[in-house]
Amino acid sequence: MAHYPHPIIAREGWLHIAIAFVAALGATELIGWLWALPFWVIALFVLQFFRDPPREVPENRNAILAPADGRIVAVEKTQDPYLEREAVKISVFMNVFNVHSNRSPVDGEVRDKWYFPGKFINADLPKASLENERNALWIKTDNGADVTCVQVAGLIAKRILCHVSPGDHVARGQRFGFIRFGSRVDVYLPLDTKINVNIGDKVSATLTVLAEFREEAKPVA
Repeated sequence: MAHYPHPIIAREGWLHIAIAFVAALGATELIGWLWALPFWVIALFVLQFFRDPPREVPENRNAILAPADGRIVAVEKTQDPYLEREAVKISVFMNVFNVHSNRSPVDGEVRDKWYFPGKFINADLPKASLENERNALWIKTDNGADVTCVQVAGLIAKRILCHVSPGDHVARGQRFGFIRFGSRVDVYLPLDTKINVNIGDKVSATLTVLAEFREEAKPVA
């Protein structure tokens, strides 16, 4: 198993954590620890939300890895609205207690990137994939397949962060973004992909193999 290093706390959370703990300390100083207890609960929640534990990357080169921690809410044949093709969509819903770092499901080059402002309805709902704020990546894998990975904002998620751009090469398990406070990630795969998960399954980013390539997929021109 290859090891891909990550910080223990996501860098996107450092400012939020600092503010939360300063507020808790200030409240303790001003009104006493008992009345400040809610501030400490909030600070601990913020700390756990931004945790970013290291993950082991499976050696199977055909493996398509979970891009996020959470629960599978969709496994279906549908239209990929970004590459305009028929595809299999797998959706991972993240609640506020899941790790929210997003990681690349495959090895490949980022060919394009699209950002769409939108609504903030419950990310557990199917319509969230096309109506909510979202950021999509087209990744051309090293074996020639096309994978679309989409970060989707949720009911209280107000910020999608993506740290890669077209032309960048990403590795399986590489951390590429973060979504703050509840959301989902959709992955669109070639139709002949072998699917390894079902609706309701709990998955872990990088550790869970969502699917496997059977053979080289027909690329999008």
